[in-house]
Amino acid sequence: MIDETIEEIREMQTHSSSVVAVKATRALAELTERDYATVEEFERDLERNVGALKRANPSHASLYNALQDVLHSVQGEVDDLDEARELTLATIDRVVETVETGKRRAAQEAAATIEDGQTFLTHDYSSTVMEAVELAVADGAELTAYVTEARPRFLGRKFARELAAIDEVEPHLMVDGASGMFLPKCDRVIIGMDCIVEETLYNRIGTFPLVAAANEVGVPVTVVGSSAKVVDGGFRFENEIRSPSEVMLEPVEGIELENPAYDATPVDLIDEVITDEGVVEF
Repeated sequence: MIDETIEEIREMQTHSSSVVAVKATRALAELTERDYATVEEFERDLERNVGALKRANPSHASLYNALQDVLHSVQGEVDDLDEARELTLATIDRVVETVETGKRRAAQEAAATIEDGQTFLTHDYSSTVMEAVELAVADGAELTAYVTEARPRFLGRKFARELAAIDEVEPHLMVDGASGMFLPKCDRVIIGMDCIVEETLYNRIGTFPLVAAANEVGVPVTVVGSSAKVVDGGFRFENEIRSPSEVMLEPVEGIELENPAYDATPVDLIDEVITDEGVVEF
């Protein structure tokens, strides 16, 4: 399960960083079913697999924090192997609950700011933003959404399809470069986040030009996510350079293809960051 999860994370089969953190944390339960001679051997294998899962996507702060929590909560805490297994399983349950609760509360906080009749623009795929929309609709809101394709993986198409299944939402799928054309029709931009480190938002590539354009035309920008994704220290963001084949199937001689997964947006371009702890000020 751990090897399959690592491959899934690398191939971006799971797009939400919160979902990635939960999957990776739960995958560690596999270790409690393996045979070990000593607690020290179990802890070494735990540390090795935590490291491998973190390296599968070093850009996800929530993944890093969740795995570190498991490792630090287990290492050196007990001397008995069975107790180490039990502690690991209990810690996994606690960490997963923390991630899921943070995501759920962030969505609730964001939903409270979404008004009936509002038109919003979103980028990429954020499960937290999706949940916020669903909660707002359940509370009686009817919405219009403009969704970017989020090339080259086209993650926005998934978001648009899910919105299309909600009767009270009118979704519009647009190419990434059309943001400047449709922003004037929108009341706000609502996007998720990979993480915020110090005073920089790291999110799916295309976020920075979208936020900059929104600032230019006076459309407020809201970023939504768990407070676990807002970090000050202990985590160093590493961008992921994706395969050139995602951009062009067959390489062309003389052209170097650039395919970074994320870009950096200064937080002073953002109007509000909504987390499970409320609105974060920078």
